[in-house]
Amino acid sequence: MTLTIPFDNSYARLPNAFYARQAPVPVQAPRLIAFNADLARIMGVSPGDVQEMAEAFGGNKIPDGAEPLAQLYSGHQFGHYNPQLGDGRAVLLGETVGSDGVRRDIQLKGSGPTPFSRQGDGRAWLGPVLREYVVSEAMHGLGIPTTRALAAVETGEFVLRERPLPGAVLTRVAQSHLRVGTFQVFAARGQLDSLQKLTEYAVSRHYPDADGPMGLLRSVRDTQVNLITLWMGVGFIHGVMNTDNCSIAGETIDYGPCAFMDSYHPNTVFSSIDQMGRYAYANQPDIAVWNIAQLATALIQQMPDKEAAVEEATGIVHAMPDLLQQKWLDRFRAKIGLTNQKDGDLELISGLLTRMANNQADFTNTFRALGTEQARDQFTDPNVFDDWSESWRQRIRHEEDPSSVMLKVNPAFIPRNHRVEEMIEAAVQGDYTLFHRLNSVLALPYSDNREAADLKRPPTENEIVQATFCGT
Repeated sequence: MTLTIPFDNSYARLPNAFYARQAPVPVQAPRLIAFNADLARIMGVSPGDVQEMAEAFGGNKIPDGAEPLAQLYSGHQFGHYNPQLGDGRAVLLGETVGSDGVRRDIQLKGSGPTPFSRQGDGRAWLGPVLREYVVSEAMHGLGIPTTRALAAVETGEFVLRERPLPGAVLTRVAQSHLRVGTFQVFAARGQLDSLQKLTEYAVSRHYPDADGPMGLLRSVRDTQVNLITLWMGVGFIHGVMNTDNCSIAGETIDYGPCAFMDSYHPNTVFSSIDQMGRYAYANQPDIAVWNIAQLATALIQQMPDKEAAVEEATGIVHAMPDLLQQKWLDRFRAKIGLTNQKDGDLELISGLLTRMANNQADFTNTFRALGTEQARDQFTDPNVFDDWSESWRQRIRHEEDPSSVMLKVNPAFIPRNHRVEEMIEAAVQGDYTLFHRLNSVLALPYSDNREAADLKRPPTENEIVQATFCGT
């Protein structure tokens, strides 16, 4: 068999101002760790032999039809604008249109330096590559829009971080890699022709029913509302919600210092670089609004009537908090088994969350166990749950099938931080058993897999992961 990828590269047909032509830098001894056959099938990618795929997804052999390039963008990082970022350690090979009609990018991450590397080595070490593979595929299993992992490859080389670490390359798949920062760079430079071309491209590729720049803004806003609500519903913390990590397609992108909460607390932060808690769990909806406001500011620059555009964009952005609140309420109603709306639902949900925060209740296990005796066991003081449960049971009497509703939105399995770290430590020693096990179990997170009950266990005190890192 020969690796065959049916490329159809629309981004490479855009003007040169959008990217730098850049081939991946070959590695010493590529070895295939994993290949996502199910995703490949949807994309129309035909696998080759193991060594051929290692060469292609490691960056040593450019597949036929690829047009490798590094994309240009800028962005606000922790609220401060950086005028030029871009793909500093990634190369877009090209795009395919799958059997489902969806156009997807194929990008090598950790493929060597580019003109946007900012003196970095352009490489990735094994840990972040495996983390992104596991967590992005877990997010897909949870039903959350996300980039996905097509392959992971060891490079046979070391990269120097705090110490020499084994190198790896991730093949990332996305509906596109367009970001809020892609629009910001042209707006900030006053390159309005490029900004207009980018807007037209984004509308055509992602939102063909959108009417111009403001229609695009409204569409991106709505996909972000959906995405952030889904994050909140599973206790996911992105960790670095900069505008260059905000996808126009509404997918979760850039799994750096990301994490899922164990014990619930709204102010939870894992990112080692988020010293002020800007991207804490509870702040994510507000940051999403802030990011969409930056997109609005960029899009307005191309509008002939700036005053009218500002007024329309302001209305679009100002509507976002209410949309987020309503979507969040719908999601958390479902998490406690409610489908009908009633006054007092917000107070009921908030009452549970407050008790969880005060009693170190595990976020995932508490919601999964609602309706069983195990739920109260999640609390340091079970009596506070009993007090809440009495009101809740009175409320769900009016619901037709609350257990079924809850089981569909409350996963049994998430990629818990201590298990991910355990997986990485084993892989560095050459043991990928836990990596493959996590991928298998997390593909079906809503199932009751008794053989994987140990993966539901929260960390012991010695296993708690206090901080996660970017991986750059």
